[in-house]
Amino acid sequence: MIALVTGASSGIGEATARKLARERGAHVVLVARREDRLRTLAAELGKATVLAVDLLEDEAPARILQAVEAEHGRLDLLVNNAGAAWRGRFGDPEHGWANVERHMRLNFDAQVRLTEALLPLLRRSAPSSIVNVASTAGRVSRANSGAYSASKFALAGWTDALHLEELAHGVHVGLVLPGFVATEGFPQRELVDNPRTRWMVSTPDKVADAILEAGPGGKAERYVPRAYGLVAAARVLMPRVVRKATGGGGAMTPATGAK
Repeated sequence: MIALVTGASSGIGEATARKLARERGAHVVLVARREDRLRTLAAELGKATVLAVDLLEDEAPARILQAVEAEHGRLDLLVNNAGAAWRGRFGDPEHGWANVERHMRLNFDAQVRLTEALLPLLRRSAPSSIVNVASTAGRVSRANSGAYSASKFALAGWTDALHLEELAHGVHVGLVLPGFVATEGFPQRELVDNPRTRWMVSTPDKVADAILEAGPGGKAERYVPRAYGLVAAARVLMPRVVRKATGGGGAMTPATGAK
């Protein structure tokens, strides 16, 4: 199995790469900006390819496709995990559209552009899988993180449609929606240090397990922890209640993939 993981230099991406590398016959393609981190990880994993690429660059999708085609000639799993978050209220002068735009460029546009480039290869390698790592913030939004939520809502909606479109081509498309996850970029200290909220915080390893379930395992979507799916359901059934419950601000940000 040839598996490509974006945002592989730390956090959820690194944990996913480690789990995939343990699969029999697996070769992992590690994609992120920090080449030193990727090479250290590749040395530990053994069978791994390092592609130090900034997904925001115009030529990034073509470069990645060319490298995978040349070295492997196939692709069995694409994990779109890279992403980031910058908190801020839309009405603040320093945020507004500019903050929405930078979220959309990395958390949505980059994922779509890379998938477009690699989709023909995934179809030729079918049965194959795509896993898009969104967030529970892609189902339930909070104050101070509207731009982040917008990008993850877009990713979730596009994933649902892509899943239906690619069924006939043998490409399964799954979605993973983490809640609060303690990563390098998002240590979640406020939640972890409070015994009453510690249960809400998951780990990159658990998200990696969900990614394997939503990719080769064939699950449609997975919340991490699973209980967060109840919050998403409540948002549909009781929107007013959920709005009141989440109205206290956005001090913490659900996990996103490592940059």
